[in-house]
Amino acid sequence: MSSILTNNSAMVALQTLQSINRDLAKTQDEISTGKSVASAKDNAAVWAISKVMEADVNGFKGISESLSLGESTVAVARNASETVTDLLTDIKGKIVAAQEENVDRTKIQTDIDALRDQINSVLSAAQFNGKNLVNSYDESSILSSLDRDSSGDVSASYISFTGQNLTSDSGTLETSSALNRIGSVDDAGAYTVGSGATLSNAANNATITLATSLADGETLTIDFADQQFTYTNNSGSALAVGTLDDIVAAGLANLGVEGVTTSVSGTGVITVSSTNKFEAITIQGSSPSTTVDVDPDAAGSQSAAGAGNAATLVSRAETISLGGAGNTGGVVSDGDGFQVSLDGKTFNYIAKEGDTLNDVATGLKRVIDAGGVEGISVKVTLSEDPATSPPSLQIDNDNASAVTLTVDDGADGVASGGLVGLEGIDVTTTDGAKNALANIESLIQTSIDAAAEFGSIQSRVETQAEFIGKLTDALKSGIGALVDADMEAASARLQALQVQQQLGTQSLTIANQAPQNILTLFR
Repeated sequence: MSSILTNNSAMVALQTLQSINRDLAKTQDEISTGKSVASAKDNAAVWAISKVMEADVNGFKGISESLSLGESTVAVARNASETVTDLLTDIKGKIVAAQEENVDRTKIQTDIDALRDQINSVLSAAQFNGKNLVNSYDESSILSSLDRDSSGDVSASYISFTGQNLTSDSGTLETSSALNRIGSVDDAGAYTVGSGATLSNAANNATITLATSLADGETLTIDFADQQFTYTNNSGSALAVGTLDDIVAAGLANLGVEGVTTSVSGTGVITVSSTNKFEAITIQGSSPSTTVDVDPDAAGSQSAAGAGNAATLVSRAETISLGGAGNTGGVVSDGDGFQVSLDGKTFNYIAKEGDTLNDVATGLKRVIDAGGVEGISVKVTLSEDPATSPPSLQIDNDNASAVTLTVDDGADGVASGGLVGLEGIDVTTTDGAKNALANIESLIQTSIDAAAEFGSIQSRVETQAEFIGKLTDALKSGIGALVDADMEAASARLQALQVQQQLGTQSLTIANQAPQNILTLFR
């Protein structure tokens, strides 16, 4: 049935043409914008995901800037540490030259002072945008990432590190609270000097007693320090102790043990006196027929005396043992302070995070040496296992007058600078040159460790920056895969839709002409 009121063919053709035009308009939008999902109405889920990822990309751009700033700051600190290491190495060369007797130590000291001033200048200038990493132990961090979990929550990640204080700051000692893990001066085993000691330059003595004569043909042997005296009686008869003691006294003197003198103080009695600062003297005598007793005085005794027993004539220096009940692993906490006082003049070392008792002992020696107290010498004995055998300091007084020694400790102080003791290096004297040579190695090692730490951090920051760059590119690629239009397909689809549009127009034209045919029925 034909109708002039309802043209079904035209309606179908019109609907088809409208659908083609919609597809054509969408394809033209894809070509003009380059996106298949340009707004939420195109695909709400994909659009939402893409916008979250775009926000992350913008965030990572900020992280890249943060990493660049952090890398530059750390690079300045690393270069400063390396420069300080080079300058300290130059100072070491000057110190080595000062070991000779026939050099102008005053001029060498002038050069050392200039190098030291240059170190201070480097440390002061080593800042980037106001941030200096070589003048404190402050915690620092660099924003390194934004982490999004499966629930959509976002958290920031940081590269955290501690500054490396390469100054000569002495730190601040807090004695109000004692170190429980080290112990107070009254704790058993905490400090061998107890609550204090008096340092004297008096010699420590031991008595060697020859109880009986030396039979003919027999040999008397006395182990003395790291040497040995032997005497064989070939006189044809027993040798009386009154003669033997002179022979022994002279023989021990001829061994040439430094700081030791011998003398006959009675029939068969030989007195050994030692002013050795840091070295102990072990004495043991033996003979088949002669009883040899060694008896150190109270100041010098470390072991029981008796016939045939070895006895030790200890060094003149007093020993401070940095250990005690509760000390775990030889590790001390940030701010733990240690103080040595000599006649009221105090020398402090306050530990930084990661220090061990070996570091404390080395630091205390440096500050005592830097104090320039005349006649005071310090020797450090480090430990491979500070937990079971703590390190120690030996402090000797070579002055005619006695010096009072006291020790103290405390928690929660401000750590000493890594180059504490550098300011006190003085090679104008023989003792000062020797002390400087012993201390410069630990100063160089401190600056090397600081440079290595900054180098490790900088390498990590560079690696993170490279990763963030690649991650940003991957996110951009992912966003493109979600929302970008396939231009090849869109181009082909455009041509096809244009042909369909033309055909649809013609089809609608034909359908609209159908009612015209009805007129022929009325002619």
